[in-house]
Amino acid sequence: MQDYIKRLLIAGLMALCISLLFLGGKHSQAEMLDIKELTSDWVWPAEGVVTDLYGTRHGHHKGIDIAGEFKTPIHSVDKGVVTKSYYSGSYGHVVFIKHDNNLETVYAHLNKRNVKEGQVVQQGDIIGLMGNTGDSSGVHLHFEIHEEKWTYGKENAMDPVLALGEAAIGQPVVAMEQKRNEVSLATIAKLRLNDDTFINQGENVSAENVKINGPDTVAAVLPPKEKQVNHTVQRGETLWSIARQYNTSVEAIKQKNDINNSHISQGDILVIVKSDDQSYVVEAGDTLHSIARKTNTTIEKLKALNNLTSDTIRPQQILITR
Repeated sequence: MQDYIKRLLIAGLMALCISLLFLGGKHSQAEMLDIKELTSDWVWPAEGVVTDLYGTRHGHHKGIDIAGEFKTPIHSVDKGVVTKSYYSGSYGHVVFIKHDNNLETVYAHLNKRNVKEGQVVQQGDIIGLMGNTGDSSGVHLHFEIHEEKWTYGKENAMDPVLALGEAAIGQPVVAMEQKRNEVSLATIAKLRLNDDTFINQGENVSAENVKINGPDTVAAVLPPKEKQVNHTVQRGETLWSIARQYNTSVEAIKQKNDINNSHISQGDILVIVKSDDQSYVVEAGDTLHSIARKTNTTIEKLKALNNLTSDTIRPQQILITR
């Protein structure tokens, strides 16, 4: 009789544990769905390339990193109230924003802060400029999301891709662009392809020559490339992002269009002279060694082709590679 009672108790405990595990999984899944719904209209906070994701560095990295050009505008992902705006030894110049959906976002390593504590911001407002302040090894934005509020231990941290959409290291992102469940032609124009080529907006992409193989795989049959194209500026684009699309430099675009500053507006039409496959536009953080590896050449050849007397190069410089 005692053995029978023991077996019943053990079976009951096992059933209870399984139920708790099931309920816990259901709860987590429900929370994930709620987050996606609460942030369905959020936008990407900066222009650049994803360089690190949530949960890396043995789980200690509690945000997503976007590297870009120095002083790239940083946008608020949604409307809210600035809860903190200060300089931190770790975050550098940092801004915290509390949103109506009870989530708090963090924008760190800024070069400059444009907002003050208590200030109300709207979605897309420029709250600062991308920099390399605090505990940072390069120009980038470190972006975090926290449920209810940020804490020192970051217990409330959440994966930003739940709010912004799926992302991978090396993926270009466009400021002010919303996540989408389906890939549109406008989005395709900005997505990096698996073979490291790009579809350019100025190249007459149509539904007939675009093939979607999956959520992250886009293939296209493009018309013959022309050296010069007209590009219509889209919302959130910058000279830097447009230059990246066409493998050219900001200075080349400014010179071709008689632009004295970096200001462009949605709807502007820019004449773009695209660089050919034998050139490379230097990005922040590039070295002659890294460029030689990317372009399958040597440092000596790069220096000879470009009449370089030293290893010094600068962002946006166009180098001949072969």
